[in-house]
Amino acid sequence: MDFPGGWDSAARLVDGRWVERRPRRPEVAARLRTEARLMPWLAPRLPLPVPVPHVLSEAPLVVRHELVPGEPLERADADAGHRLGVFLRALHDAPSDEAIRRGVPSAEEAAKEHAAMIDRFRAEVVPMLPADHRPAAGALLDATRELSGDTLVHGDLGPEHVLAGENGLTGIIDFGDTHIGDAAIDLAWALYGTPRAFADAVATTYDATSGQRERALRWHQLGPWHEVTHGLDTADPDTVRDGLDGVVARLAER
Repeated sequence: MDFPGGWDSAARLVDGRWVERRPRRPEVAARLRTEARLMPWLAPRLPLPVPVPHVLSEAPLVVRHELVPGEPLERADADAGHRLGVFLRALHDAPSDEAIRRGVPSAEEAAKEHAAMIDRFRAEVVPMLPADHRPAAGALLDATRELSGDTLVHGDLGPEHVLAGENGLTGIIDFGDTHIGDAAIDLAWALYGTPRAFADAVATTYDATSGQRERALRWHQLGPWHEVTHGLDTADPDTVRDGLDGVVARLAER
């Protein structure tokens, strides 16, 4: 059975137990290999199940891990927020130097990639926005171009990667964007894309600082920009249009 979606990897379920993933683009292969080195070390440090992949074959590259149970989070209540806050604190407390030794992009590498993406947003996305929203869009890009940090982060935390069952959270998946960076990136959706009870529980349990909250909002506002460029890369006008609508909507958030 194939899993739908997935910007970076094609995934299928084998024998009802194993998830096999194949890179959709050459550059994704390096990320999959990094996951296979990182996750056996990282998983025991975390309070929720996560994928622990191993390389099944090299040509073509296929990685396999045991299925993490659950469905994408729908009931974002205070208990789920508390559990996610505990998870993020454990993840962010993991030693960055050990993660880098296992192939995770360093803070310098991640910052360079982020700056290049911001430049692409400025060149390709801003001109597509309504003229009256372009000044605010430019200001957001100015404020976020130099965001960096020294923390091991998931890098793409949203409801599709937070799994839950009848008794609450069951696991966190998709560590393909893990890098050394700003802890606030993992708080973006949790604090600004969820119900108040969930967001407050995450912030309180994690003990988020005012600076982290402010940067998390900026990361949240940047989210739909990636949807626009993905739509451009895949020649998908519906994705581009949805992303632009999201960019405009989130520029107004405070």
